[in-house]
Amino acid sequence: MHELALSRAIVDTALRHSGGLPVTAVHVRLGDLRQAVPGSLRFCFAIAARDTACAGARLELEPVAALLRCRSCGREWDPAPPPLAGHEGLSGSAIPPIAFFACPRCGSGGDAVRGEELEVAWIEVDEREPAIGPRSGRR
Repeated sequence: MHELALSRAIVDTALRHSGGLPVTAVHVRLGDLRQAVPGSLRFCFAIAARDTACAGARLELEPVAALLRCRSCGREWDPAPPPLAGHEGLSGSAIPPIAFFACPRCGSGGDAVRGEELEVAWIEVDEREPAIGPRSGRR
């Protein structure tokens, strides 16, 4: 479960930039290629934030869709599998997932243009009271 490692990195980043103030919200841009499950990430964030200035903070996730660019012909495409017929909102395919990472035009490999993000875009702090506790930035 790599969501715990991701959550620890998010908490550490928020703490570094909070100025020792209690963090009330953390907004994260999360790329699809990170393969993090949002519910698991929120659960792990609450654990990683425990006993820090981030305890009780909201984790707001902004999904970033993947986009690949072919190394040979330059075509860009979304590697997500097509929706299942008759099942709106669900995706899936009998085609192996790796096939969606081959260029649909020439079959060559691609590089990620976007979708690998794990970026703390902004944090919200409570300026009315100082943080207390380990890793809060206050001693």
